[in-house]
Amino acid sequence: MQSNLFLLDTSVWLEVLPPRDTNPDLRIRVDALLAADQVATMGMVELELLGGVRSQQEWDRLQEYLSALHRLPVAEETWEEAAQMGFQLRRQGVTVPFTDLLIGAVAVKSDAILLHRDRHFDLMALHLPLHVESYITG
Repeated sequence: MQSNLFLLDTSVWLEVLPPRDTNPDLRIRVDALLAADQVATMGMVELELLGGVRSQQEWDRLQEYLSALHRLPVAEETWEEAAQMGFQLRRQGVTVPFTDLLIGAVAVKSDAILLHRDRHFDLMALHLPLHVESYITG
């Protein structure tokens, strides 16, 4: 049974957070999910987002924003599951970054839908039980 949570990948946040905020359709989707309290995050996404901030003020604002979301855990066994996913994918000729493997493994384990703008997740979903909602354009 699929949860009602959506794990938003960094690729989505970078598209909808200021100062970029250039994708109105994606912004509408994210706003609707936020209003319905269906948005989740995880450590790797937070690391990627917070690692790119430029000021303490930006850090504080983003940290507060992220702390209001559902947080999906990275259990000890999730690391091995991510490695197994990478092994399975490589055997099928698909190579994806380790960060994407971990994010995908957390989504699978949590039965969350992964909302993204990263082609690696669409490739993963072709071979794994990963549910995705893709906003790749062009």
